[in-house]
Amino acid sequence: MTATSSLPIRGDTAARRSSPRALGLAAALLVLLAVLVLSLGLGARQLSPAEVWHGLVDRAAPGYPVVHQMRLPRTLLGLLAGIALGLAGGVMQALTRNPLADPGLLGINAGASAAVATAAAFLGVTSFDGYVWWALAGAAVVSVLVYAVGGGRGATPARLALAGAALNATLYSYVSAVMLLDSASLDKMRFWTVGSLAGAQPSTVVGVLPFIAVGTLLALGLARALNALALGDDAARALGARPAAIRAVAIVAVTLLCGAATAACGPIVFVGLMVPHLVRALTGPDLRWLLPYCAVLAPVLLLGADVAGRVLGRPGELQVGIVTAVLGGPFFLYFARRGRARA
Repeated sequence: MTATSSLPIRGDTAARRSSPRALGLAAALLVLLAVLVLSLGLGARQLSPAEVWHGLVDRAAPGYPVVHQMRLPRTLLGLLAGIALGLAGGVMQALTRNPLADPGLLGINAGASAAVATAAAFLGVTSFDGYVWWALAGAAVVSVLVYAVGGGRGATPARLALAGAALNATLYSYVSAVMLLDSASLDKMRFWTVGSLAGAQPSTVVGVLPFIAVGTLLALGLARALNALALGDDAARALGARPAAIRAVAIVAVTLLCGAATAACGPIVFVGLMVPHLVRALTGPDLRWLLPYCAVLAPVLLLGADVAGRVLGRPGELQVGIVTAVLGGPFFLYFARRGRARA
């Protein structure tokens, strides 16, 4: 058989490989739709499906204040924050070549939290519009610090993880000290610091949307370049990629995604760690599929945890950051132990 006649066969093989992934992504979208419906329908107050629907479309309906003004912004914010955290986790793991990398574990969420705590306690910032810029600045500074402390251009995954863990512990200690010394800051931030979707407002959703949209486009656009970078810097250059530029754009994307999500919801951990691991078992390491799956399944996890917290905590609720931490802790230990066994 000639080389020319083999080309259609290769194309058919690639199509056969892509078909299950495309079907899986469609199924994931259906699951996300189901979770969005559950997030609108379930909560501390029992509402029938008809009441939920009328609460969405009819201002005069009794359920309108609950559904349209409370649950809808909360659901949309959970959707955006889930997309941001899932993509940030996938990009961070690809960038550091560390399967345990996560924006929270590498200190980026802690940097955003420390900046917001400083702004709230010492500068009188109380609005989301102020929080988001401080969170982005804090995330950016810590991203650069982790990269520099981890060795700069000679950074290794182990060095980055150690640098991130050290900065993470230091910055969260600082946040705790600020809150304990300033009772007003404690009252304002006690729910925010554990990670919460409660109290989401339409203005918060609108404010966070541009940052997450830009970060999402950058992250998805980096898929091919990060695939090349996974082969090593020399191989990436041979394929026409520029490793330094790829890393810079990736850090900008992660900063936008994590800074915006942390400003809106607080530091929610483990979502960016768990979802890429689960997705990798479905798609393999190809980031052209892994990142879209992360963008769909991370909101499923985040909103599912939020719904579980509302149902299990009745008549109150468990904040979503607590639920994800309870799920993520054992998950992290399992993968860390499995990685040690493989080593």
